[in-house]
Amino acid sequence: MIVTVTPNPSIDRAVMIEALHPGEVHRATANRIDPGGKGVNASRALAAQGAETTAVLPIGGPEGHLLEELLDHDDVPRRSVPVSGAVRMNISILEPDGTTTKLNEPGPDLDTHEVQALLEAALGLAGGADWIVGCGSLPPGVPADFYASLVMAAREREVRVAIDSSGPSMSAAMAARPHLIKPNNEELEELVGGDLATLKDVRDAARSLVDAGIEIVAVSLGQDGALLVTSDEVVHAHARARAPLSTVGAGDCMLAGLLHSLTQGLSAADSLAVAVRWGTAAVALPGSGVPRPEDLRDVDVTVDTSPSLTYRLGH
Repeated sequence: MIVTVTPNPSIDRAVMIEALHPGEVHRATANRIDPGGKGVNASRALAAQGAETTAVLPIGGPEGHLLEELLDHDDVPRRSVPVSGAVRMNISILEPDGTTTKLNEPGPDLDTHEVQALLEAALGLAGGADWIVGCGSLPPGVPADFYASLVMAAREREVRVAIDSSGPSMSAAMAARPHLIKPNNEELEELVGGDLATLKDVRDAARSLVDAGIEIVAVSLGQDGALLVTSDEVVHAHARARAPLSTVGAGDCMLAGLLHSLTQGLSAADSLAVAVRWGTAAVALPGSGVPRPEDLRDVDVTVDTSPSLTYRLGH
């Protein structure tokens, strides 16, 4: 089972328009709402593919009740932690070419007891977990070392931990040495303090983190696919979305596919292929929709275990 921990979940409202013009009135061509937050999206993707998962998240306010209803609709098992503040509402503005503009609220202010309850809820599921995954931003009141505490406590219980976050919370988690991290290119640049223009740059940056004690670094590269680096492997995989609609949640689906495949005993190359297939399929769905098995059938993934490291990103 894969347990996801999302300290700052959301209701994701996607609004589709013809073109975004700041300062003007727009008429939506379509809209939808989905459960949101990185870990929530990962659990939704896993549940959609029939994999065992439990989402751990704080729930508060009328938005929290709506979030639980949406998760029930998607058949996502959850462990809800009651909090006094309301779950945030995020808005994504989607244009026909796939361009996405996001407006994210900060989230509720959690007190010390609520933070501890969230941590205990996640660790209470450790006995049956293959992975515990800490995902996303931290709401007000949650200390920057939250994910670091999660990593250390999970390690004591001999459970593998993956972290997908950014900023101070990611830096703190790195010091605790999670087994796997999934930064995107910009987040990796932030971690290593430099520009990463080529696959070699990404490989070298990821390897420096592996040398520092991270077993697997999986870097999502948008249209350039993903690069997975371990102490003895470098794998690049990419696929092309035929009709991109929204990038929201695609990286979360990628992480879900990667962890599910590793849990099933697949190789690094095969696991990354699955991950990129899930992520690419998500891009072809509206809002923060997650792929079901039928959405994966037409996604062709190219995998290279000896990639051309001179390849320039974004070209």
